[in-house]
Amino acid sequence: MLAGGVHRADIGPWFYAPTVLGDVPDDALCSTEETFGPVVSVRRVADDDEAVRVMNDTPYGLNASVWTRDVAQGRRIAARVRAGTVNVNDGYSATWGSVAAPMGGMKASGLGRRHGREGILALTEAQTVSVQRGANQGLTLDRLYELGGELPSRVLTRALDVMRRLRLP
Repeated sequence: MLAGGVHRADIGPWFYAPTVLGDVPDDALCSTEETFGPVVSVRRVADDDEAVRVMNDTPYGLNASVWTRDVAQGRRIAARVRAGTVNVNDGYSATWGSVAAPMGGMKASGLGRRHGREGILALTEAQTVSVQRGANQGLTLDRLYELGGELPSRVLTRALDVMRRLRLP
């Protein structure tokens, strides 16, 4: 334990102060399971490729952080990490606070998104309502398809082409 780790029984039986762990074995639960904080494990790697490999070597992908002095390099690394949100020089607050940016996990860390356009679309259910004009007079697409063969497709394609040229809705 590099910092924190103080049991906060005043909050509840499972609460600890923010904790930073180092030298965590690859088979430790906080390395193999989706651990929710406030806890983070820090690991030294040989290079950027190893960092990306280690970060992606998990069935989870909710949130990741890249810490660097070279922000441009941090962006390049972040783009290779398979997580729903990837922060450069931040743990979580920048992406969480960006309500226009979609948030959600990848892999086994959940489906769908919240925030942003994607979040709104995730909570909607699309419906198509189609009204056949001319049905009262017996003019339906069924009549066209009764002709069979390629003729219905050619007629519809030509009609769409004419409407496009006339800019009809």
